[in-house]
Amino acid sequence: MPSTPDAPITTPITTDFVRGALDLEPTPQGLLPHRLPAWARARNTDPQLAMAESQPSGVRLVFRTRATTVELDTLPTKRVYVGAPPRPDGQYDLLVEGRPAGRATAAGGNTLTVDMSTGSVDHASGPAATLRFAGLSGDDKTVEIWLPHNETTELIALRTDAPVEPAPASGRRTWLHHGSSISHGSDAASPTATWPAVAAARGGVELVNLGLSGSALLDPFVARTMRDTPADLISVKIGINLVNADVMRLRAFTPAVHGFLDTLREGHPTTPLLVVSPILCPIHEDTPGPTAFDFSRIGEGQLLFTAAGDPAERAEGKLTLTVVRDELRRIVAQRAAEDPNLYHLDGRDLYGETDHAELPLPDRLHPDAATHRRMGERFAAHAFAAGRGPFAENGT
Repeated sequence: MPSTPDAPITTPITTDFVRGALDLEPTPQGLLPHRLPAWARARNTDPQLAMAESQPSGVRLVFRTRATTVELDTLPTKRVYVGAPPRPDGQYDLLVEGRPAGRATAAGGNTLTVDMSTGSVDHASGPAATLRFAGLSGDDKTVEIWLPHNETTELIALRTDAPVEPAPASGRRTWLHHGSSISHGSDAASPTATWPAVAAARGGVELVNLGLSGSALLDPFVARTMRDTPADLISVKIGINLVNADVMRLRAFTPAVHGFLDTLREGHPTTPLLVVSPILCPIHEDTPGPTAFDFSRIGEGQLLFTAAGDPAERAEGKLTLTVVRDELRRIVAQRAAEDPNLYHLDGRDLYGETDHAELPLPDRLHPDAATHRRMGERFAAHAFAAGRGPFAENGT
């Protein structure tokens, strides 16, 4: 029987209830989910990556219960950009037996104020928030609360009006994915609407999303993290951040890709591994990085991006998306001769010229909510296609 409303049950949040995170860090308030383990975070010196990996894209609480009311206390950390309109609060998606059953936001929380013109970041502390989902059926059911994909979120307390217990293993295969802000979720409508979450739902797999905004840079500690993470299916989406950040030339790119894939194969020698090249991004198709901010429409509430490189620099080995796609295709073809479980997908099959004409990138760099859904559906149709997709149950 459910407990009375004035005597809710508080259940400690432990690793048994959290999926999609690789570490739970104790904090004075509760637990902070991380998508990189502590040893990997210790190798990092980049504040962008530190922020990205602490944003719980793909992380969710999963439990069995007969509760009709569920409350979750969280402490979010929100970002404010000087001169830009306020960002919307992060969304929490509630699923019951895999179906959407509610959505909420957490007000308050800590605030990071970022001045993009100077790079300065100021931190201000704020109060925790309580999310409440009511009116659920009293049946025994699996409940999932997907945390905001783009908002660092500390977990403080879980309260219900009936006991909860960790959900048993689903028996579904685990899909481990790594990519850029587009894989992280960029401007998706909610945490279950990022393209990897959409694809995972359609493919019937458990998602571990290592999409790291601005940080898909072939870091060795990310490769080792993936090597050591249990997975039945693996994909890596490579390219846009390497051009954005202008961190390497073609001479370094090729061995870095080989090294990343070599490391993955140390831990997953025969796991289906799909290498995905960049989606269409006109500003960087033939113009190298770095990517720069374009503040020309900031007064209208719109931050744009532009390519600050010179197309002539391609002769010096600077990377463009065209160069990256051609080299990834060549690398995969070369390696696939000895690795029958290695596959390639041109990112323009997820979002290409025709899509851009219909759904242009709002800031010239990131897809909108509708495009996320389209990309997820297309990825699932390709990767999980029965009998022929690289991730098909009966695929080879």
